[in-house]
Amino acid sequence: MQTRQLGPYEVGEIGLGTWNIGSDWGEVSDAEGREAVRTALDVGVTFLDTADVYGDGRSERHIRAVLDEYDASDIVVATKAGRRLDPHLADDYDYDHLSSFVDRSRENLGVDSLDLLQLHCPPTDAYYQPETFDALARMREEGRIDAYGVSVEKCEEALKAIEYPGVETVQIIFNPFRQRPAELFFREARRRDVGVIVRVPLASGLLTGAIDRDDTFPEDDHRNFNREGDAFDVGETFAGVPLDAGVDAVEALDRAVPDGMTLAQFTLRWILDHDAVSTVIPGSTTPEHIEQNVAAADLPPLSNEAHGITADVYDEHVREHVHHRW
Repeated sequence: MQTRQLGPYEVGEIGLGTWNIGSDWGEVSDAEGREAVRTALDVGVTFLDTADVYGDGRSERHIRAVLDEYDASDIVVATKAGRRLDPHLADDYDYDHLSSFVDRSRENLGVDSLDLLQLHCPPTDAYYQPETFDALARMREEGRIDAYGVSVEKCEEALKAIEYPGVETVQIIFNPFRQRPAELFFREARRRDVGVIVRVPLASGLLTGAIDRDDTFPEDDHRNFNREGDAFDVGETFAGVPLDAGVDAVEALDRAVPDGMTLAQFTLRWILDHDAVSTVIPGSTTPEHIEQNVAAADLPPLSNEAHGITADVYDEHVREHVHHRW
């Protein structure tokens, strides 16, 4: 797989997101979760993304168990911290809280130092607290983390975060249904040599073409319980697009997909056509889908016509729902 620069690391263009093997995506067994990680490694994935709250550390522990089976010297594991705070307050993104979370993740992952620690979508006020970023720098100096970055909801937060010189990566939602990051943020990230991790690339499955407007989801699947943002930011579910509008947009986007390419592969290739992107982290527990996702990195760039259709679909079906919000 082709690699790109992500902070201090060279990583594959397609990684693996592991939210779904931890929690909030319906029932996923331990065996399924670990097999998903194995499949990703076997097809060349070198970047794994997780968080301490994915199943209360379950995802981190799955990664540790699988990496123990491999020569993992070239695998970069990023985790996140902050969402264990209850209440989730900006003021508590401080050294004492974050260092305790980091130590727990180090134990879950079985490492002395985390490859990459990301603040996990903190309240916007946290980005305006220099002491929060001082805490990250202190932990790096102590050898608890090797690099740090942020996972954000809004472009405003991303732009503020990269003003801090120690921030080497930003994780953000970006796909044909969430195009705003390609404006100012991507330009600034390139200028500052900040790596970009793209999450929710397939809009919670919408951009696979496998979801219909009448589909139902298990009670413990965020596509059921977070449709209105009742549990966390609504932008994490279907990328913030109402389901009916999203299905209409998928139907309109289908005409841009070349023969021999799935809609999911088209989406991942569209994302990778933006050179500010370092890596994309689709999640799946289906080995065939993981293999197809990774194969998207080897596909040729999309045509200008395909990019034009994608822009038109966004403007007609999606922009009004998301562009001003994130």
